Amino acid sequence: MGKLAFIFPGQGSQHAGMGLELSEKFSAGREVFESADEAIGFKLSELCFRGPEEELQLTANTQPSILTASVAAFRVISEKGVKPDVVAGHSLGEYSALVAAGALSLQDAVRLVRRRGQFMQEAVPVGIGAMAAILGIDATRVGEACAVAAQDQVCAPANFNSPTQIVIAGHLAAVERAVEECKARGARRAMMLKVSAPFHSSLMMPAQEKMAPLLNETLFNALSCPIINNVDAALVTDGDAARQALIRQISSPVRWTESVFRMFDLGVETFVEIGPGKVLIGLIKAIAKETGKEVRLFNVEDEASLLATLDSISG
Repeated sequence: MGKLAFIFPGQGSQHAGMGLELSEKFSAGREVFESADEAIGFKLSELCFRGPEEELQLTANTQPSILTASVAAFRVISEKGVKPDVVAGHSLGEYSALVAAGALSLQDAVRLVRRRGQFMQEAVPVGIGAMAAILGIDATRVGEACAVAAQDQVCAPANFNSPTQIVIAGHLAAVERAVEECKARGARRAMMLKVSAPFHSSLMMPAQEKMAPLLNETLFNALSCPIINNVDAALVTDGDAARQALIRQISSPVRWTESVFRMFDLGVETFVEIGPGKVLIGLIKAIAKETGKEVRLFNVEDEASLLATLDSISG
């Protein structure tokens, strides 16, 4: 039987109501939300459970909210005796994965991602930067389109989500030019995204410079199970290496496709998305389809999905 990976979602998976059922029905889930509330100094739990959506969508709120809901789901399934062989997270989800691996405490992680969200939002004034999703062409052609479109501005791939789904980021005008360049190169779809900043681009360097001292003064433990990091798609078990990867991650692209390939190489056949939504399951399904890989995909975000996953894994 193949190995098991827990994967943790990033920004975009948030919704009012996330984590509520796990908090109400499982003490392990409730304790996570109580601990996060204490760490952050306000009722983050109420924001997760009841919104309002416009507050939940603010980056500084979104990031600790998704992390807390994800760690609650992790603690609940862990209490049932399910342990991963490897973990990974998409962007923000890497913090959740590091909590799961024991490298970071929940309270430290919540405080860190709260500041991360603030710093990322502050790095580029609203309206200056942008992101776009490019579907149906490979990374080489997307990179060529970005290079042509840049014209002394920033424009580059930011998320390598699957072999034919790549998100680009940079200055608004350059990203708009790149969208047209990608269409000319055969993209099936190329569309601007409703995001508040050009995440994972060099425009995020101010945020990276502010986060570095906070991360450097935070305790990172050796990992209880390895993580595949975003910035290198590398297998990491050392706390300091995990810390340095988080610093570089802010202004570097998310190498999710390579990360999934690395997990395939390690013998992972079963993936469980831990936290709100099924975005990563969809990406892995697309990657597996393109490579002919047989995988089993599950998620845990509420009681029903928890019970279904437990039944399938134990079966």
